[in-house]
Amino acid sequence: MDVKHIGLKSLVVNRANDRHGELETETDAIAWLFNEREQHMRHLTKDIVRCREVFELPLVSPDGEKFLVFDGNRRITCLKMLDNPLRAPTEVLRDFFREQRANWSGEFPFGIDCQVEDDRDRIDEILFRRHTGSQGGVGQSTWDDRMKRNFVDRTGRSGAVTLADGIEELLSNEGLLPARRKIPRSTLNRLLSAEPLRNKVGISFKNNRFKVLGEKDEVVSVLARIANDLAERELVLGNIWDAKGKEAYLDKLNEEGILPVWQPKQHRFPGFSDAAALREPRSLVPKQQERRTLITNKDYGVQWTGSLQRVSDIWGELQHRLFLDQHPNAISVMLRVLIELSVEHYIKVRSLPVQKSDKLSNKLEKVASDMFSVNLIEKKDLDRVKKFQNHHQMISTDTLNRYVHSYTLSPSRDQLTSIWDSVSDIVVLCLNAREPMDKAPEV
Repeated sequence: MDVKHIGLKSLVVNRANDRHGELETETDAIAWLFNEREQHMRHLTKDIVRCREVFELPLVSPDGEKFLVFDGNRRITCLKMLDNPLRAPTEVLRDFFREQRANWSGEFPFGIDCQVEDDRDRIDEILFRRHTGSQGGVGQSTWDDRMKRNFVDRTGRSGAVTLADGIEELLSNEGLLPARRKIPRSTLNRLLSAEPLRNKVGISFKNNRFKVLGEKDEVVSVLARIANDLAERELVLGNIWDAKGKEAYLDKLNEEGILPVWQPKQHRFPGFSDAAALREPRSLVPKQQERRTLITNKDYGVQWTGSLQRVSDIWGELQHRLFLDQHPNAISVMLRVLIELSVEHYIKVRSLPVQKSDKLSNKLEKVASDMFSVNLIEKKDLDRVKKFQNHHQMISTDTLNRYVHSYTLSPSRDQLTSIWDSVSDIVVLCLNAREPMDKAPEV
């Protein structure tokens, strides 16, 4: 372990902290901490001012000329705000930090001792063993289920059989394991930590079951290339630390023509999850009492990025926090917002021509028509969306609008779940759009 004294201005609050998932900037990460943990942040600041020290060393890693914080983001944020209260997100918080800074006894520290680790695998080992108590905000906050899920999604670490086990076994059986060096297993798990990313290379890993989705020879070939890039350090952990890095590497393989075409009736697009991989066989409708939330508790295959943070928060509330029997009105409004933001994301990515006067129904039809034109959805899906526009249908975009504006229409459980089940596949495809694409050639 290396301990260095590092200036506050050289420490960067982690925008991909597992507390919140990937955000776009350091400023967004700071704002999230105060939006979600304001009282904890206030308590921690007062404790730091009273004691004039931080009792646990922040865990950081070199990132260019600066150091990225992996553990201790709350402590570093408090010190940064004490150093410059103008960086606080609100005027009330700026006044709070000015007051606390005035209470500092003696010389204010413009730097702090940090534990510096170059090996990000080791960082994950350390993070995995921390976060065991909050102590009202003074100590480290315990990760909730969603934060743990963010950690698993980012690292591929679940404590059970890993994806790397399946890939190594497949390559070993084919005699294609790298000869000179071992595959960095944790880096491999991180690269393919989400199902949409795994689908791109022609594999699936759900419920600890490894599956090849297409032509075995094609899949083995791309996995051998990835394994070799990792073993030869052509691809290192720092290159794929966040979603953008993972997408960039896989897009590079796609441009080289290496990614397999594992769906003969589907086209491949950089940045898009394969539509069939997102459509799981529909099971029998569960009993009402068994479905507590609008979005069921399964992996829909959305690859969340920083630009989708608000959508991710709405999704999380609809999947885990808002219950159909307690919050139908809140769910109805949030569902309307979720659909509209998802559609707007697709329109922006695909540069679709829309008018300011276009209603949600018009935008949704344009999105579905574009998806159909590039074979992301089938004709029956397009027809379903067109019916969704019909104002005379109980399940329609008009119904969604009336949930927001009507004084008399009350949302029912059946209406809400039917709307979501009708559009969920389209919403997921919208959210997984990454960058403008040309129509793929016929396969």
